[in-house]
Amino acid sequence: MRVHAIGLGGAGGRIVDRFAADHDGERFLHGVSAFDTDAAALGDLQSLDESRRYCFGDAAGGDGLDGDLHAARRLGDAHASELGREMDDQRPSVADAFLIAVGLGGGAGAGVAPALAEELMRLYDTPVYALGLLPTPAESEPTPIDPATAGSAAPEERPPERPLAEKNAARTLEALSERCSAMFPFDNDAWLRPGEDLTGVRDRLNGVVADRVAALFGAGESDDAESTPQQVLDASDVARAVGGDGEIASIGYATQTVDPPETESRFGLGLFGSAEPAKVDTSAAVSAIETTIRKAVRGKGTVEVREGRADRTLLVVGGPPPWLNREAIADGRRWLAEETGSGAILSGDAPVPDGEEVFSVVVRSGIDEPERIREIREAIR
Repeated sequence: MRVHAIGLGGAGGRIVDRFAADHDGERFLHGVSAFDTDAAALGDLQSLDESRRYCFGDAAGGDGLDGDLHAARRLGDAHASELGREMDDQRPSVADAFLIAVGLGGGAGAGVAPALAEELMRLYDTPVYALGLLPTPAESEPTPIDPATAGSAAPEERPPERPLAEKNAARTLEALSERCSAMFPFDNDAWLRPGEDLTGVRDRLNGVVADRVAALFGAGESDDAESTPQQVLDASDVARAVGGDGEIASIGYATQTVDPPETESRFGLGLFGSAEPAKVDTSAAVSAIETTIRKAVRGKGTVEVREGRADRTLLVVGGPPPWLNREAIADGRRWLAEETGSGAILSGDAPVPDGEEVFSVVVRSGIDEPERIREIREAIR
């Protein structure tokens, strides 16, 4: 399916910049735009050319809003139509869906996202999905200062890095759920390793996000007959799986490196340049598909899925065509239905002729509220 990705604010801009770095020119990434009130943050993007970046909101003076969500909401109401027009050169009317990437705890992006989502839904009658990055608890908490290194006899604390992050995220989650077709939260805190802080690992986490989003939305987009899926996944399948009422969905993803399939000559010696279709040991293909599906479900997703259950589930299995065993994928569907309790299982395959790995994407929607999102919502209760 063809997606127009829009990055709002600093975090959203970095995400779509990573999309452009890794996937620019691929069929699924129909358009990319980055919008921000902070001219310096836009200038730091490395893979988006000037025509796809736009600094808006003269009232902000070219700077960020320092987490002022109310000011950003006013800017969103005032500039949503303007931002919509800035995308016209990339033919947004051709897109099958829009994906708004935004840091939910910020100011500019979080404040503008609901208004822009509403504007896009009005203009195009096309699904608008929100990819929302959840703030870590540490961003809203004071930071202890070690007296030994600070030259103080008594313990002290630095003010929180972003004291309004959780409150902003709670209000933005509520506003976006009323205006977006579905939401894909990404729990930054769950992906931090011991001793890491968000600032130092942004590039790694942005890569995690980009890989999962590309694997989902890139399925079904083929350039030739060899990469055409047997079971095509299209925009309507994704829409059916994730819903249209602002529900939360989680993306699970796993890969396994595989050996290239063996190709045998019809004449035994390969002297005439003619070969039989590539072959893969059936048990190896079944094992690879089963392993990646189970890891995608039980491993770390973009956000926690409590007890693994979901109302609706979408499965994509991809890799070199000889490895895509139809019976193994069907078995995976049956296992998913039992594991998630989903009444609706949709699936598709994604052949990658020159690929070196089998991968599985599992999207679960209609899930119980994740613990981290519950904590964030309580910030305004």
